Amino acid sequence: MNSFHDLVIHRRSYRKYTDELLNPEQVRLILEAALMSPAGKRKNPWHFVVVEDKADLKALSEAKAQGAAPIANAALAIVVCADPNESDTWVEDCSIASLQMMLQVQDLGLGSVWIQMRNREDSEGNDASYNVRRILEIPANYEVLSVISIGHPNEDRKPYDTDKLQWEKVHIGKFSNEKE
Repeated sequence: MNSFHDLVIHRRSYRKYTDELLNPEQVRLILEAALMSPAGKRKNPWHFVVVEDKADLKALSEAKAQGAAPIANAALAIVVCADPNESDTWVEDCSIASLQMMLQVQDLGLGSVWIQMRNREDSEGNDASYNVRRILEIPANYEVLSVISIGHPNEDRKPYDTDKLQWEKVHIGKFSNEKE
């Protein structure tokens, strides 16, 4: 990418991947991006579980009722979790780390998609975060925010069309900009 703006325009969610694996350097750079992400009071409450085992990826893809299928065919997935007792900003901190990983993935020419687990359920009404903790033996006091599936894209996605940005959602000075 030539610039951050270019990176943001081209970053899209990819749900289909080839069978090609990531190399160790790519994985290291993605994890570095997460570990360098800002966190409230620099408490760094996040933890990351890197999953490459195909059986575990398949199980994670079934941890919630809808939207997790891309995990099954990813080269790897990174589970983003934290102990909520470590920081009251754990959700925000984990969200920022997730986004930084996704931007690094895009910069490497790879694809990813954020898969929300927090406050989601499987088809039987069980907590998706609990399911992920059970599959990966994550301690019970940790909450799972997201799973980032990552791989070599097997679909074409057009960059964002900046002509379709919702500028009406930007408010200058005060929320209401309408003249009375």
